[in-house]
Amino acid sequence: MSNPLPYQQPGSNGPKRLTRSRDDRMISGVCGGLARYLNIDATLIRVLMVVALLIGFFTPGIAYLIAWALIPEE
Repeated sequence: MSNPLPYQQPGSNGPKRLTRSRDDRMISGVCGGLARYLNIDATLIRVLMVVALLIGFFTPGIAYLIAWALIPEE
């Protein structure tokens, strides 16, 4: 039987949760946790974050700090 909800991880009882990674971290685990949640490579998230910081005049840095404060650690 397939998963009843597309956002549910196989073998879990509830929906996926966005958490900061303890294993895949360079600063605080936000990019590693986001990559795990989206099921993509963490390096891609980190590169996109650096590009966004350069283009967005450091506004994404504020978003990163807010995510660091709000996203729970796994």
